[in-house]
Parts: sequence; structure tokens; C-alpha cells
Amino acid sequence: MKYEEFIEQVQTRAQLASNSEAGRATRAMLETLAECISKDERYDAASQLPRGLALYLKQPFLGISKQPGPRPGRECSLDDFFQRMSIREDVPLATAREHARVVMSVLSDALSKGELEHIREQLPIEFFYEFFAKK
Repeated sequence: MKYEEFIEQVQTRAQLASNSEAGRATRAMLETLAECISKDERYDAASQLPRGLALYLKQPFLGISKQPGPRPGRECSLDDFFQRMSIREDVPLATAREHARVVMSVLSDALSKGELEHIREQLPIEFFYEFFAKK
């Protein structure tokens, strides 16, 4: 999937007004996800994405508030995930949660099933029910 296609899918599924909003949501979600998975997994997933998206996984931006970067073994709760995404995207918590779901659905389409499973295995079970369980 190309960068533009990924962003357009996020914009359409989230019903956002612009590509820039979709890009901001995508960046916030991928950078936050990068904090919750191992460096090897970040790089594996990034290898299946266009360069513009891959960089968000490989070199997550620390943001205006200088949030700590990814650390191996760091606990990553779903609530913390949405809070950090909300700060990065500068949107209310409920909006960040909805955007995270949309970006994860597009990411699920962009990655191989095996890669998606490797990511899922590194996340707490609450992520499975939020993002991966069929509803």
C-alpha cells in the first residue's frame, strides 16, 4: 500500500475533513504503537510500509512534551496508549481512541497476517479486544 493510499483510507474510514488530519492521526498512532513493541518488531513492520509511514515506527518523534522514547519491556496499557496518542495528536481522548481504531484497521490491511500477529503477540490482551477481535 502506498503512503497516499494509506492516508486516504484513514481519512475515509475516520470521516476526516483533510489528508493532514489523517496524516496526524496516523503518525500519532504509529509512534505510540512503536513505544509498545520491540525494536525488531518495529523494523519488521516498517519494512512492509511506505517510507513515510515506516519512519514513524523506526524513529518515533518525542513530541512537544518530550515524552520518553520507546524502551524495551515498557508496560503499555490501553489507557496509557490512548492518553499518549491524544497528546501527540492534540485531540480529545475519545477522538484519539476512534482514530487509533481506524489507523489500526488500515494498518491491518497494509501488513501481512504474520506481521500483524507478531505485533499482536507483543501487546497486552486488552489490545486484542480493542483492535483485533472481530466485533
